[in-house]
Amino acid sequence: MIDTIIFDFGNIFIDIDQKATEKAFIKLGIKEWTEDLELSNQLYELGKIDELEFMSVIQKHIPTVDILTIRNAWNIQVGDFPLKRLEFLQLISNQYRVLLLSNADKTHIDRFEHKFGVSFARDFYSCFEKVYFSFEFGFRKPDIKAFQLIINNHNLSPKKTLFIDDTDTNIESAKNIGLQTWHLNPKNEDVTQLLEKLKEAYA
Repeated sequence: MIDTIIFDFGNIFIDIDQKATEKAFIKLGIKEWTEDLELSNQLYELGKIDELEFMSVIQKHIPTVDILTIRNAWNIQVGDFPLKRLEFLQLISNQYRVLLLSNADKTHIDRFEHKFGVSFARDFYSCFEKVYFSFEFGFRKPDIKAFQLIINNHNLSPKKTLFIDDTDTNIESAKNIGLQTWHLNPKNEDVTQLLEKLKEAYA
């Protein structure tokens, strides 16, 4: 019997279109996402460098483009957050313990809060027992330590905890530590189908 649900954020609640950012950067002159860009991205998601440091690494590849333009291109991937998902989360949070675990950077979270408003963001965050953003938390999925710390912090039973994410590697890592999982495909599934999934798997 599931008593706790750990949710991812991107493509679970808020739509993310990484290709939109890729296209924006191509237009600005970045033809490929290099190793140094990926490393900087991961460091930023871990909170080990700040926004200006991250944007400056990108700017080295397109020195004629200003930081604000780069920031806007980085944020273009932050898409819609249908109200039905928030309403569903509010319902679920009255029935289960719920936590949020997201690989996120401060720029994208600031964009989410600005785009949908402080009230919407507050209503969203208030549903969770605790919100774990990697840039604050210091760990990124699929690092096993991210899952282990949450399990320990909240005294969770992995076999009674469902982890929902849209990424293969994160799901496999969660399975390895004993968590139940739902690998949600955002192309044809929606988090609002969760109760149906629970009935199918744990009836």
